[in-house]
Amino acid sequence: MPDVDAGGVRSVQRAVDLLALFDADHHSRSVRGLVDATGLPKTTVVRLVQTLEQAGLLWSRGDGQLVPGAGLLRWAELAQRTWRLPDEALRRLEELSEASRGETVHLYVRQRNARVCVARHEGTRNLRHVVRVGEEMPLWSGAASHVLLSRADRADVVAVAAAAPHEGWGELLWERARRAADDGWSASHGEREPGVSGVAAPVFDRSGRMSAAVALGGPTTRFTDEAVAEFVPPLLATARALTTLDCIGGTA
Repeated sequence: MPDVDAGGVRSVQRAVDLLALFDADHHSRSVRGLVDATGLPKTTVVRLVQTLEQAGLLWSRGDGQLVPGAGLLRWAELAQRTWRLPDEALRRLEELSEASRGETVHLYVRQRNARVCVARHEGTRNLRHVVRVGEEMPLWSGAASHVLLSRADRADVVAVAAAAPHEGWGELLWERARRAADDGWSASHGEREPGVSGVAAPVFDRSGRMSAAVALGGPTTRFTDEAVAEFVPPLLATARALTTLDCIGGTA
């Protein structure tokens, strides 16, 4: 039985990984393309595709190309209802962008060892840092990650840091998470990508549990110490407003 369970979990993970290959840059894929992308045997890919088609999660167009299935529309609608922020919360994100002279605002939640963007207000600056809603970012880097890990224990932070391509990152990440806990906000410069900076603050739910991190992001040249000092007050005010609204993940 353990072998069957392990095989079942492995099959589910493979199916999820297969679906994840469809994105904004790859609206359709062939079976051959899926085989090449996954490295799995063709027989395994065909079996997974057939299962996903039966569940309505993939659809064959008839020209040799597969696309996301219509069955995903129901899940997409449910996700929209769950994660769509109320107008007041969206207005707060817009006001923060304006207060930061047009920087882009993102709202992140933790999902295992990643942070996922669940909302954003795109800034007005010509050069800006934009993460698509639904996109996963590594939890080992960035101001939003420091904030999301600020209530985690050391073992959890070290486990997250194990994915970083830097030696000794676990201790450094732990220090930054502790500092975020003490200060109530965090800033980062070039941790994941050189030239990109951010500043973030925590959002809580009505029970006091951290639910998200609201963050400003942009080029490091604009995130000087003086600029960050100006960004922090409106950032904290936005985080407090979102906490009061208690709207993350359909909790309102």
